[in-house]
Amino acid sequence: MVLEKLGSVLKSGMDKLAGAVFVDKKLIDSVIKDLQRVLIESDVNVVLVKQLSDELRKAAVDEKVKGVEKKEHIIKLLHDRLTSILGGESKELVLPKNKQNRIMFVGLNGSGKTTSTNKLAYYFAKRGFKSASVGLDVHRPAAAEQLMQLGKESKITVFASVSGMGQDASKLFKSFSKDLLDYDAVFVDTAGRDALDEDLIKEIKSLDKVVKPTHTFLVIPADIGTVVKRQAQEFKSALDITGVIVTRMDSSAKGGGVLSACAEVKVPVYFITTGEKLNDLEVFDAKRFINRLLGMGDLEGLLERVRSVMDEGTQIAKAKRLASGEFNMLDLKDQLGAMEGMGSLSKLTSMIPGLGKAKISEDVLDSQGQKVKRWKNIIDSMSREELDHPQLLDKQRSRMVRVAKGSSTSTSEVKSLLKQYRLIKEFAGGGDLSGLESGEGLSQKQMQKLMKKFGRKMK
Repeated sequence: MVLEKLGSVLKSGMDKLAGAVFVDKKLIDSVIKDLQRVLIESDVNVVLVKQLSDELRKAAVDEKVKGVEKKEHIIKLLHDRLTSILGGESKELVLPKNKQNRIMFVGLNGSGKTTSTNKLAYYFAKRGFKSASVGLDVHRPAAAEQLMQLGKESKITVFASVSGMGQDASKLFKSFSKDLLDYDAVFVDTAGRDALDEDLIKEIKSLDKVVKPTHTFLVIPADIGTVVKRQAQEFKSALDITGVIVTRMDSSAKGGGVLSACAEVKVPVYFITTGEKLNDLEVFDAKRFINRLLGMGDLEGLLERVRSVMDEGTQIAKAKRLASGEFNMLDLKDQLGAMEGMGSLSKLTSMIPGLGKAKISEDVLDSQGQKVKRWKNIIDSMSREELDHPQLLDKQRSRMVRVAKGSSTSTSEVKSLLKQYRLIKEFAGGGDLSGLESGEGLSQKQMQKLMKKFGRKMK
């Protein structure tokens, strides 16, 4: 998980405070010492770390707050101050649909601008926007090819020139201007440099006048180190920066430094990326981020991932098929594919309250991921008749043996998949899901039906 060591120390500190009979100087010093070490290792500004330490010590000796209230007061102070250090209030990127939105990406070489361009275009395409990407990196070899390849994967239209090396980026954008009128959201990838020099500033300022972006995002990798603050300041002084996208948060223990530096410069972080997959893009919210580090989950983030792999119309259609009893093995395969698209199980468990604190080994999580892949292989080995009527495999062992052999699995794994399928069908039970289509959600009566299946009553 992102900043796993920081999360471990935070949880340990919170547990020490919550479990203590008295909050004394020795306890506070122990918690502060661990926090200081891990925050500095994460590249958080030493001044901010000292401020946090001083506030915790001051709260510990505050005579106005005593007993249990003091513990709660210190825990809340620690949570709130860490949230503030890592960005404070979240910023949501809301794009209007009554006019064209143009989002331009800037940053140095290797920051992840091209992949971020594609991911954000895909993110908004799943939310009903007609999206297109534009490749204006005319200096890096194969930049246009990379964006085109990413566009094929995400099914996003890409405007770029494979022979555009050395061209004027502004003229190249103008050549696409008529075609771009058909799109609600246009995502513009620009060139970078090894450093923020005069040539780069001149080029992005020129592009800014031509593109006229509604939003400009600075893309910064999490492992950049302590220079991030200066880089953010320089880009901010050169352009009207809307916010920041922090990349490579999955592989760096230094992410805390980038997040805190952006907060200092007052350039909000809108998104973070946590992997190479299309859906490894997350809306950044400092409070939710801290909650995940503490094992408290992030259900909003989990719902965002669900929306990213399956648009609302498809979700409603699948739900109605399930409720009507038409749900077959191909529908189940779509659900399994959506699960894979949401990212690794370790990322998903960190978003579920309670599971973030559970010590589930990577081996166990990996085995579950492998099980999903084997189940998909089993479904691919079924005939059309078996996909529509999976019960045939139970009735005729020869069918089950054939499917197991064709998918390089065992008959026990085929039985396991069939059991999972029956559980889903039994849960749905032909329940009425009317109201979903209009976006109203399940009614009280519908919820009672679902709860009854589990032998529970609604209060």
